[in-house]
Amino acid sequence: MALALEEARRAGALGEVPVGAVVVKDGKVVAAGHNRPRTAHDPTAHAEIVALREAAAVLGDERLAGCDLYVTLEPCTMCAGAISFARIRRLYYGASDPKGGAVESGVRFFDAPTCHHAPEVYGGIRESEAAELLRGFFAGRR
Repeated sequence: MALALEEARRAGALGEVPVGAVVVKDGKVVAAGHNRPRTAHDPTAHAEIVALREAAAVLGDERLAGCDLYVTLEPCTMCAGAISFARIRRLYYGASDPKGGAVESGVRFFDAPTCHHAPEVYGGIRESEAAELLRGFFAGRR
């Protein structure tokens, strides 16, 4: 999660919402990413999507079975869908997102009967640090 938090700080420094993600397989970092929808002019460039795309390219497979994803914020519906399609083994996230989250908030994507694959989910990992990055970012914008 420390590396995901570093990625989140990179996003914040670029004026992006500070969210970072890291894909790990067999204890080794395979890919990392941070939010960049504004800088990339791409509404799908959430940290999770960026990291999943990089991991798929590195591993040469769209299925990331055996991989774990660490992300600083509870994933949205789009990212939860991508996590499911990628067959991520475990999802670890920091701060909850009652407004936009889709894992333990909102639609609870992985609990839906139509969800093809649900990872093991562990929330609240370094939650206060992840939440403070977000609070600081949005306080600076108001």
